Amino acid sequence: MFKIGDIELKNRVVLAPMAGVCNSAFRLTVKEFGAGLVCAEMVSDKGIVIKNEKTMNMLYIDEREKPLSLQIFGGEKETLVEAAQFVDKNSNADIIDINMGCPVPKITKCDAGAKWLLDPDKIYEMVSAVTAAVDKPVTVKMRMGWDEDHIYAVRNAQAVESAGGKAVSLHGRTRVQMYEGKANWDIIREVKQNINIPLIGNGDVMTSQDAKRMLEETGCDGVMIGRAALGNPWMIYRTVKYLETGELMDEPSVREKIDVCILHLDRLIALKNEYIAVREMRKHAAWYLKGIRGNAKVRNAVNECNTREDLVTLLTALVIEAEEKEQSQMQVG
Repeated sequence: MFKIGDIELKNRVVLAPMAGVCNSAFRLTVKEFGAGLVCAEMVSDKGIVIKNEKTMNMLYIDEREKPLSLQIFGGEKETLVEAAQFVDKNSNADIIDINMGCPVPKITKCDAGAKWLLDPDKIYEMVSAVTAAVDKPVTVKMRMGWDEDHIYAVRNAQAVESAGGKAVSLHGRTRVQMYEGKANWDIIREVKQNINIPLIGNGDVMTSQDAKRMLEETGCDGVMIGRAALGNPWMIYRTVKYLETGELMDEPSVREKIDVCILHLDRLIALKNEYIAVREMRKHAAWYLKGIRGNAKVRNAVNECNTREDLVTLLTALVIEAEEKEQSQMQVG
């Protein structure tokens, strides 16, 4: 249990803000599996300022998701502050997060995302301007550095704290690493030892045991889970339980996986309409199918689905097949 500003989190497990994934349909599904905090995918400050329709839709938050952190990105102080003020006054987000970790060139060439990591003074200036302009707690998600020669994680985190930021989420990779190689947990520990605001560790938490190990080895206050939760919100539930009781819960059955996949699909349809939702759901369905025997041919068929009915029929057939196999194995046994 810890607080970010005046926002109390029920536990130390946080869903990472993943671009192209963390819309309301996904976040709510993960929230129902017990996440202490869910983070929305990053939103462009300029998109908010000009009231771009697609951007405005990304600001939608279901009350059941709360507490929620809404992430914005930008490279210029004026638009970042204006966007933060809009979110502060016109959204039901609990926390405003600033993206300082996105490694994608399209973002960094606009002086946004991970580009900030090269300049602790800019971090102080930008975060100060935002915290002075809003009432909601402001946090920052960052990487440990730009490349191996420019790792200013401690100075950058201290700049966030000095500027009035209420927490830092730190991914233990550089911008150059993207999502490759190994996350450096030593740097997470070093940052934790040098700041007084909460630190949320991120990077290579693939199992519940990894989460416990990160908390123990780094001393961080919370643990952020990203890719391991894709198609697998049970990872969140199992981690919360494991941290609380030391007990490892069972993996879900095929039926449980498919039931949640269909629930996720229906939420996405309600959010975006069937045509868009089914196409977007194809990648999620592939993630839900991971670990299920015979999933390769089903995954290929998923990519041909254009309607809810197509997708549900395909997934339901997989459940029936899996359960029939299980039944026949039990009879043989």
